[in-house]
Amino acid sequence: MSTRATSSTHHLLLLLLSLSLLAQHSLSKEANCNKDDRRALLKIKKELNTHWITSYDCCDWGGVFCDSPTHPHRVTAFVHQYVNSPSRIPDAIGDLPYLTEIFFHKLTNFSGTIPYSITKLKYLKYLDISWVNLTGNIPDFLGQLKSLTYLRLSFNKLTGPIPSSLSQIPNLSFIDLSRNKLTGTIPASLANLKGNHSFQLYLSHNQLSGHVPDSFAKINFFEIDLSRNMLQGGLSILFGHNKTTETMYFSRNMFEFDMSELQLPKSLAQFDISHNKIYGRIPEAMTDLELQAFNVSYNRLCGKIPQGGNLQTGFDYSSFFHNRCLCGAPLNVTCK
Repeated sequence: MSTRATSSTHHLLLLLLSLSLLAQHSLSKEANCNKDDRRALLKIKKELNTHWITSYDCCDWGGVFCDSPTHPHRVTAFVHQYVNSPSRIPDAIGDLPYLTEIFFHKLTNFSGTIPYSITKLKYLKYLDISWVNLTGNIPDFLGQLKSLTYLRLSFNKLTGPIPSSLSQIPNLSFIDLSRNKLTGTIPASLANLKGNHSFQLYLSHNQLSGHVPDSFAKINFFEIDLSRNMLQGGLSILFGHNKTTETMYFSRNMFEFDMSELQLPKSLAQFDISHNKIYGRIPEAMTDLELQAFNVSYNRLCGKIPQGGNLQTGFDYSSFFHNRCLCGAPLNVTCK
């Protein structure tokens, strides 16, 4: 479920970015591309086999955006997506020193790793390299991108651990590493990020193990998705009446805790803990939430399903079945 949510967020960000940058570009009466940027783009053109018309100003080339208020006539964003020609991320991307946004997306014949040259981009805020068949480990050197706020490396073939160096990026508040082959534990140091007041963390569909770090208790997640891993232990540290979390997906792990003891955020709208080893009762406070998604199936829950809210009207039996001894509507099980 979170894949659809993050995909929608991703496409919206791309649309807003494109509209914003096009508007900035249209305000410029002259688009004289910097000669050093042009030289770097020509190297990129050769590696990516783009169809740029070199007689045009390079700020008019597809996927190239210039003319930010702070860096006039410099390339500040690069978008390359939906291309089938074989290639890899060019080293020359690091020779565009004023880049703030990079998007490589849905490049089916791409391969390779993230080049070290990217560490030269001290203004880079948005890095999205998704659906491009990246291989190898997530490089430690990403921790050198001190301006980064948004990191998306989902739908690749990345292996190895999540590098703790990501915690060295002070304002990073969006991390999507889902749909890879990552192993190891979740770094406790991620809780040190200054952007954690509205943190979005997506780690689903990997092979992560161990417990959710205790340090995560101080993070006020906006959305968190840890589904389809091999995680275990409890999750109570992620909950709290004072938190403003809206989305929590933890399905298909080995979590084991008493659901009765959870302190639910009033903001919670999407909740999936299915296919775990969770026991206890469904909290009555669930009826006070405006739930849009809900699934507690395939656990060890017992007791009567709380009546009220939209637990009966918004969800059918499949959100509750295969528990030890749950009863009441919408299950066709009478409470004794």
